[in-house]
Amino acid sequence: MKKRADFLRAASARRQGTKGFHLQARKRDDDEPLRVGYTCSKKVGNAVARNRAKRRLREIARLIMQKHGRDGWDYVLVGRKDMTADHNFDQMKRDLIWALKKVHQ
Repeated sequence: MKKRADFLRAASARRQGTKGFHLQARKRDDDEPLRVGYTCSKKVGNAVARNRAKRRLREIARLIMQKHGRDGWDYVLVGRKDMTADHNFDQMKRDLIWALKKVHQ
């Protein structure tokens, strides 16, 4: 996802927080492939910390979304202050699977 309007629509839809990040999810009106966006505010840290957090979010999405995400949905992974950049990577993958199950209930 690249457009701000898509991020805002996802922010007002379903949400699920985990220790390492927040997941926002929105069902679109089409059956196009799933879309994923990433965001980290300045609360996460300086530019180096934000970029590291986003790289980690992109990687867990790459590993998990193909199997557990659904077509026709928009997902936004939001980095958390002092957590996303340093949280256990395997735990973040498990958290993403859990959060996806929760938003699809």
